[in-house]
Amino acid sequence: LQLNHSGRYCCKGWVSNVVSRWSESKRVTVTVHRVPPLGVSLSAQPPGGQVALGDSLVLRCTVAMGTGPLSFSWHREGSGAPLGTGPRLELRHLGDNDSGQYRCRVSDGDSVAKSDPLNVTVL
Repeated sequence: LQLNHSGRYCCKGWVSNVVSRWSESKRVTVTVHRVPPLGVSLSAQPPGGQVALGDSLVLRCTVAMGTGPLSFSWHREGSGAPLGTGPRLELRHLGDNDSGQYRCRVSDGDSVAKSDPLNVTVL
């Protein structure tokens, strides 16, 4: 369903009994609502968020519910600017200063949902 599917609907059919004729049901109103993003979660590859110095880490953000279009942004605690957009973030050549808590934010334009933080440790 899309938001533009809201409206009044009825069912029409040919009724063939003693007198054949078209028959129409009562009209019903259907309202399609947006579902805000819910259930935002993170996963990491390698699992657990522990990575060796100089290696790469891939983070994925998933949304259990929400109607689109959805936008994604990635954040590290203590860092102001977003690290990336999209449901996937690849961190390459990690250094000591890349350890910390990472989070994904998902927005539908009206509301925002955040994942729990994921602790990334560069060993």
